[in-house]
Amino acid sequence: MPERASERPATASGPGRVLVAVYAIFAVAATSRAAVQIATRFDEAPVPYVLSAFAAVVYLLATFALARSGVTWWRVALAACSVELAGVLVVGTLSVFDRAAFPDAAVWSNYGMGYLFIPLVLPVIGLLWLRRTAPTRTPR
Repeated sequence: MPERASERPATASGPGRVLVAVYAIFAVAATSRAAVQIATRFDEAPVPYVLSAFAAVVYLLATFALARSGVTWWRVALAACSVELAGVLVVGTLSVFDRAAFPDAAVWSNYGMGYLFIPLVLPVIGLLWLRRTAPTRTPR
């Protein structure tokens, strides 16, 4: 008999509320940082500034998806947290080894050092929370 995914526990309940709040703070911070950098100094360091804007989009998507219920939103949150972790690792590594490409900091440069390494830890916590609230398969 085919299986269907049941509704998952709400990711925005209990400790998930704190997670959503932290993601919302980072969404605002990354959006603000990218907007100011792109509007005032884009020609100085376009790569980090575009990466900050990309990080802002990822944080906004993760915030929204973690605050919503349903299997589809769980999958969107999983994708956003996964992209975020990959982004922090790739951008962090590139910014350490190719400093010339990063004349100014991005949200994810140096593994989020400018934000107390929270950008490195946050997606790990998000993925662990998503694992805990994963949808279960139930028989029809």
